[in-house]
Amino acid sequence: MRIEVTRDVFKLAQVFTISRGSRTEAQVLTVTLSDGEHRGWGECVPYARYGETLESVTNEITGLPADFNRQDLFDLLPAGAARNAVDCALWDLEAKRAGKRVWELAGLAAPKPQTTAYTLSLDTPDAMRAQAAQHSFRPLLKIKLGTPDDMPRLEAVRAGAPDARIIIDANEGWSAEVYADLAPHLVRLGVDLVEQPLPAGEDEALIGMARPVPVCADESCHDRASLAALKGKYDMVNIKLDKTGGLTEALALRTAALAEGYDVMVGCMVGSSLAMAPATLVAQGAAVVDLDGPLLLAEDRTSPLIFDDAGVHPPKGELWG
Repeated sequence: MRIEVTRDVFKLAQVFTISRGSRTEAQVLTVTLSDGEHRGWGECVPYARYGETLESVTNEITGLPADFNRQDLFDLLPAGAARNAVDCALWDLEAKRAGKRVWELAGLAAPKPQTTAYTLSLDTPDAMRAQAAQHSFRPLLKIKLGTPDDMPRLEAVRAGAPDARIIIDANEGWSAEVYADLAPHLVRLGVDLVEQPLPAGEDEALIGMARPVPVCADESCHDRASLAALKGKYDMVNIKLDKTGGLTEALALRTAALAEGYDVMVGCMVGSSLAMAPATLVAQGAAVVDLDGPLLLAEDRTSPLIFDDAGVHPPKGELWG
């Protein structure tokens, strides 16, 4: 089996800012697996938060042996971006070989469109109000926050989009004191949930704290091994394929999380439709879906995912799976 890794850059439609910094483009790695007759591919976004770079992830992938399967991959690579791209490429390759869709191979029901959040970049209150007003037609808005001065931003977004559902992503940017101060206002302003309010290494403070709206683990939850440490802190887990290390573990994490009483959110890094395509299978029936990566891009893959009033549609076979 031949493995090829390429670096691709997709320009963003506008500057995208979270509490950790800003970007104007999405840099991704595309993995293509070929057996000489069929080809499968997948995409990942190396994330510095987890010590990943384009170079380190490329080296992980190119260091793989010439012959392995999805089961072998769990022993060859840890959960993370590298395993994600390879795992998704293997699923695509298997589907091409079998002449079936991935959801059939996985024993899943035929996927349907899912309502997805649309993310508003962190900015000044006035700018975020303008963003919210521009996208107020969307049913679900996600706000990037994570500073000590977020209350005016939250008020501004609600004023700009009075009818939209709102979820918040603090990206580990709050202290326990800031979260406790903001929590009552989240209820007042009709916020549906808050993602990762505290740093992953400091989330013990959530034990015993009031959670008037559901709290979702993002940076604190990577794969099934993460679940044991979440008890008493979180109500929901955010499943991202770049964290789980691919579709295989993402589906297993969804099953395990639901069995332990957590609601499920399915999220993404900023990537192309190829990165979102496998995640649409995990997103089926999720409490919250946040697969808006392609909506943030100025350019995308050929045969991209369709986004319309019904939400994000599952991929066509020409794209993936």
